[in-house]
Amino acid sequence: MNEHLEAVPLTLSGYVKRGLVLFVAFVLLYQVWIFLHICWWIAFNPHSSAFMEDRLEIIQEKRPDAELKYKWVNYNKISNNLKRAVIASEDAKFLDHEGFDWEGIQKAYEKNLKKGKIVAGGSTISQQLAKNLFLSTKRTPWRKAQEAVITVMLENILSKRRILEIYLNVIEWGNGVFGAEAAARHYYKTSASKLSAGQAARLAAMIPNPRFYDAHQYTNYLNRRTATIQARMAMVEVP
Repeated sequence: MNEHLEAVPLTLSGYVKRGLVLFVAFVLLYQVWIFLHICWWIAFNPHSSAFMEDRLEIIQEKRPDAELKYKWVNYNKISNNLKRAVIASEDAKFLDHEGFDWEGIQKAYEKNLKKGKIVAGGSTISQQLAKNLFLSTKRTPWRKAQEAVITVMLENILSKRRILEIYLNVIEWGNGVFGAEAAARHYYKTSASKLSAGQAARLAAMIPNPRFYDAHQYTNYLNRRTATIQARMAMVEVP
């Protein structure tokens, strides 16, 4: 018997299988990393987000010493006006769905198909939060799939109140302006707790294109959108 067995070199299919195993292991570890972060945020606040870090890097290319305008405030220190305005504007079914507004997605798809380009999105607050916290700004099929997975985690681990609290604290509201407190001070020289219904409605109207509206705060469209949101706010319940 030959006691010195020679190692058999891997074939192409062997390398492919090994690569697939490593890829699956990486993906699973990444999901665990995300899951643990979300569990941590049940009781502790995020200090930043992937989107905030991306924006800071871009801003610092022109101004190396630049910093984001950002300050975390607890849920009870954010005006109910802003909570109602943001739900009315971004996700009217926020309290009822489990992360996805299928009717809204269908309507957005039909509108985009009719226009021949992306003019509407059906993302819920939970989906937007998933993107902001963890994902890059690049649009890829992988990102949409990962966004869906993170959305399911958020909805099953955090309460609706906590999801809204984190969302209001990390979303972009202008060039380098993040979160409700920074936005209230940037635009109105007041705190997030003291925002009036009109101020809150205008801030909510800015969310889809905050950097543009930071520079163009009084367009006709923004005025009309603000009025529409304010009219809907009375019908909105907050968690």
